Amino acid sequence: MAERFDLVVVGAGAAGLSVAYGAARMGFHVALVERGEMGGECLNAGCVPSKTLLAAARKGLSWDEVRREIRRAVETIAPVDSQARYEGLGVTVIRGVARFVGKRALVVGDRDIEGRYVVVAAGSRPFVPTFLAGQNYLTNETVWDLAKKPEKIVILGGGPMGVEMADAFASLGSAVTLVTGGPRILAREDADLVAPVRAALQGRGIKFEFLAAAGVAPGGGILLQDGREVVGDAVLVAAGRVVDISDLNPAAAGIAWGPRGIRTDRRLRAMGADKIFAAGDVADPEGVGAQRFTHVAGSHAAVILRQILFRLPARVSAMPPVRVVFSAPELAQVGLTLEQAGPGARALVQHFAENDRAICEGDTAGLVKLVLNRRGRILGAGIVGPGAGEMIGMYALAVARRMNVLALAGVVLPYPIRGEAGRRATGAYAAEKIFAAGPRFLARLLARLP
Repeated sequence: MAERFDLVVVGAGAAGLSVAYGAARMGFHVALVERGEMGGECLNAGCVPSKTLLAAARKGLSWDEVRREIRRAVETIAPVDSQARYEGLGVTVIRGVARFVGKRALVVGDRDIEGRYVVVAAGSRPFVPTFLAGQNYLTNETVWDLAKKPEKIVILGGGPMGVEMADAFASLGSAVTLVTGGPRILAREDADLVAPVRAALQGRGIKFEFLAAAGVAPGGGILLQDGREVVGDAVLVAAGRVVDISDLNPAAAGIAWGPRGIRTDRRLRAMGADKIFAAGDVADPEGVGAQRFTHVAGSHAAVILRQILFRLPARVSAMPPVRVVFSAPELAQVGLTLEQAGPGARALVQHFAENDRAICEGDTAGLVKLVLNRRGRILGAGIVGPGAGEMIGMYALAVARRMNVLALAGVVLPYPIRGEAGRRATGAYAAEKIFAAGPRFLARLLARLP
């Protein structure tokens, strides 16, 4: 007979852990199934190791020292995501591969389990081009196991992961070539923000190839579409991620899915499956699409918990989420770009060359760019420069709360900080309104009064 739970969560990554935690704290009888390491990709092979690598590389540490730093960071954070902690909360943690055998019924090894609700948070895996089948290559899951630093490394992919890894290995002293099939790196981001990042990477000796990889070079490295070889003693694939839940047997639960993930509505309910939700990398919400960020996984958990705990309506936002590329300089963006915002939108731009803190530090590259609609509502924001990721939070709040730029113009910030650059941009917009013909006429009229 099947063990019955209020909630079964498949996957102990960022999304699954957040759902399990919230439900258990509210008294739900929860089962959490994980086939690999607790903490998922972010803790073990993604955000934590990669950001530790970047920090350690910039300190000039050796590869052995870098690997020790990565282990230290993972081991320090791991107890928060551990099986022991979740069992202490009352969660039944089941290790193994889950497989649907009915609508909300699953088998894990020799255990039959069933949930009133099921949340699939099974994550994603690195995409690897077919021409690399049977070849030696690295991904974010295996690069941390390198015994020694590669002298020459070829990185496939011009997205955030590729750019960050290029930055890190260049800082370690490797000769880096970044291969991307598109016309530029970081294709999702505003071109004005990308330009300083590319210039900085080129200044540190990173080479770019804007042609697609077509195969493996005879002497090692990559063969480009035009027949040229890019030589390297290691190839790191950072070309995006894919979802594969075939082992989960989703058909038995009536779940519709494709290469981008489980198809859901905006409430994250799986299409065609009652009381089954998808969260994190595996979710592909209708009209929104897959958004593979750890913080988005956390927001997915909140949307799901609101529904299953309190029966309240909740849905994911269609606005592009806040995101950061942790290169040097950092690039942070939230909401719409000027191009995405369409006719009638305008941009306010403030360069760090005019920011007193940046001038004091002698590092004035970069800018702040705010995107507004006709009425001055903030639709998006982008920052490129040191600390961009720390500065973007104020604009993420402004976008989420549909704030008018004049509300930010009235905020008093400490001096001197880099965050003042955005404040100066909003102040310029306010000045347009204040010194317009109407207010000027009124001021002159009032000046005549005794």
